[in-house]
Amino acid sequence: MDLRRPRFTTLLAASALGVYLLVVAGATASIADAVHSCSTWPTCQGSLLGDTGLAVAWTHRLLAAVVGALVISAAVAGVRANANRRVLGALAVALVLYPAQIALGAFVATSEASGQLPGAHLGTGMAIFSALVGALAWQLEAETGSADETPVGETVEVPEITDRGGGAPATGTLSTGERLTATAYAYFRLMKPRLMWLLCLVAAAGMALAAGPALTTRTVVLTLVGGVLAIGASGTFNHVLERDIDKRMDRTSDRPIATHQLPVRNALAFGLTLAVGSLALFWQVNVLAAALGLAAILFYSVVYTLVLKPNTVQNTVIGGFAGSLPALIGWVAVTGRFDLPGLALAGVIFLWTPAHFYNLALAYKEDYAKGGFPMLPVVRGETETRKHIVYYLGATLIAAGAMVSITSLGPLYAATTALLGAVFLWAVVRLHREQTEQAAFRAFHASNAYLGLLLLAIVIDALAV
Repeated sequence: MDLRRPRFTTLLAASALGVYLLVVAGATASIADAVHSCSTWPTCQGSLLGDTGLAVAWTHRLLAAVVGALVISAAVAGVRANANRRVLGALAVALVLYPAQIALGAFVATSEASGQLPGAHLGTGMAIFSALVGALAWQLEAETGSADETPVGETVEVPEITDRGGGAPATGTLSTGERLTATAYAYFRLMKPRLMWLLCLVAAAGMALAAGPALTTRTVVLTLVGGVLAIGASGTFNHVLERDIDKRMDRTSDRPIATHQLPVRNALAFGLTLAVGSLALFWQVNVLAAALGLAAILFYSVVYTLVLKPNTVQNTVIGGFAGSLPALIGWVAVTGRFDLPGLALAGVIFLWTPAHFYNLALAYKEDYAKGGFPMLPVVRGETETRKHIVYYLGATLIAAGAMVSITSLGPLYAATTALLGAVFLWAVVRLHREQTEQAAFRAFHASNAYLGLLLLAIVIDALAV
């Protein structure tokens, strides 16, 4: 392998992140206002002492020069490393668009233009970023991919079910208190509590984005408690419907219904109780929140669990709709209607889901094959899966960046998506190079950190407005 290729890959990643930081930072309202302090180009007139806006404008332009040099360096390194045509073509697009981006920025600054020009400036920057992400994905595929992997089709053979539960667990030696505690914990596990914190944070971000400092305690409590019950109901129904499949898989074979710790009828009654409670609380907020809550429960429990997950390799992508619904629930809980910022936040979650879950699918590839699930690494191979992680990570960052231009989110949000996005991308590049279970889990946790802190930044920025 050409020893210059790893250096080229590093330059590609640095160029993409540099462009992203430049574009997202430039789109924040505070920085955009500061740039108007400099109405000349390429230099600014006036003293930097005591003029924060002028200092910010200078910093933005110097950063643009540095990033431009990075993009040129990446292109030169690509030619020297004999990169393939797709990679070089994507780099050529970035090189052509970069001067256009600079020209648009110069015109916006010198003419104080408004209207569609700032949007064109942001769009061109995101197009450059997209080209660089594409080049990075294809270069990593060429550098680290396995030529031995071949698609095996859209479905996998379903193994014969082996009941590993061995019947109900022995409780004869347990005291009454211990049995009650064990049973309560089993019901708690049915609710999939690990999903709750992040999905509740998604709903909280939707509410904060919609209401700002005017957010009321009543709305927060009803929406979040209703959300917890909806997540619990969905998780419970998932346990019931996948109880036979759970017995095949190592990571799920100890679930309460798979091990006969809880009867199916009791679990169904528990799930229905949670669902009814959830809808009752959402109804107290507004009808649209209740309708979305019902849609979330049905989509995850029926559409995803019974239709998508066992039948199509696109299960993770389409299934991202379930994870995006809490953002819409949070938004409509405040506004009672759909609006662009709420839809944009839902879009971030939707695109983030494959970039997040494909890492887990890589780590548990053999287990998903045992369950008969056509996950992407099972049917199309690990190389294809790693490439799609880069694709969806890039798409997530674009969606997160677009939110800057349609909301009042400020520098905290911009810094979070840029810095944590860099950490996420670093973990994904290491996943390509190491190709281990540990690397897959590292990227999985990096994805959680990115979204969790991004949502927290939304809440803080929105409530501080």
